[in-house]
Amino acid sequence: MTSILVGTCSWTDPALVRGGWYPPGRRDAEGRLRYYTERFPVVEVDGTFYALPSERNSRLWVERTPAGFVFDVKAYAPLTGHPVKQAALADAAPDEVWARFAAGIEPLREAGRLGGVLFQFPPWFRPGARAERFLEETAARTAGWPVHVELRHPAWWGERQRDLTCALLSTYGFAAVAVDMSQDLPTSLLPVTPVTAPRLSVVRFHGRSASWGRGCKEGRFRYDYRRTELTEWLPRLHDLAEQVDELHVLFNNCCGAAAVQAAETMAGLLSPRSAPSSSR
Repeated sequence: MTSILVGTCSWTDPALVRGGWYPPGRRDAEGRLRYYTERFPVVEVDGTFYALPSERNSRLWVERTPAGFVFDVKAYAPLTGHPVKQAALADAAPDEVWARFAAGIEPLREAGRLGGVLFQFPPWFRPGARAERFLEETAARTAGWPVHVELRHPAWWGERQRDLTCALLSTYGFAAVAVDMSQDLPTSLLPVTPVTAPRLSVVRFHGRSASWGRGCKEGRFRYDYRRTELTEWLPRLHDLAEQVDELHVLFNNCCGAAAVQAAETMAGLLSPRSAPSSSR
């Protein structure tokens, strides 16, 4: 039976920490993670997009989480063509950056806690020969890793391109990421749910802010999902779950407690048919 794991795209977001979701006595680094794992079985590590992961942190995460808990790790920005944020690595050779990223997540892999590595490509990464070469290189660099890919240029999932995109991702064993977001923007991605790898499917709920892609972080991610909006996704999620070994449902509307609240609601909606339950 497919495991449906529900969680959020961060457990350390400052707005969440300030917002009171973590109770007194559980607000240090160890306490936050242990409290989170009592409620959800999966989390996405977003900090690895901004800075390379460290082996020490990965080991601590393994030690502080129960058996069966998994981490989806977001690929470091330069690995997906985003501008580098760390000045010290601006001139580093690609081989060095890849090696350091791989070393940083290796403790998770060794412990069987790596749910997948998310490669979220930028909006300017559009279909074409150059993008296909980049994906081919990524596949070579990540051989043996569980990889899922979020393609943020709408053309990838247009009617004429969709089948070609699925075939391309399937060639490399990459799981396609489906998204929920506002449908009223020029950059909106359709809520399509392609299955490109039998091992895993991932759905990321970005929120439906009209400020997506521009403005401050809180403006982009500030959105409280209504129960009816989450219920609309249930047929799609159940359909995905019938086609893969594991389904990750992750909330990226990380502004205050909005993501954890939406994840708790979704876990409740899915719990009669999910295995294991995403609320402990």
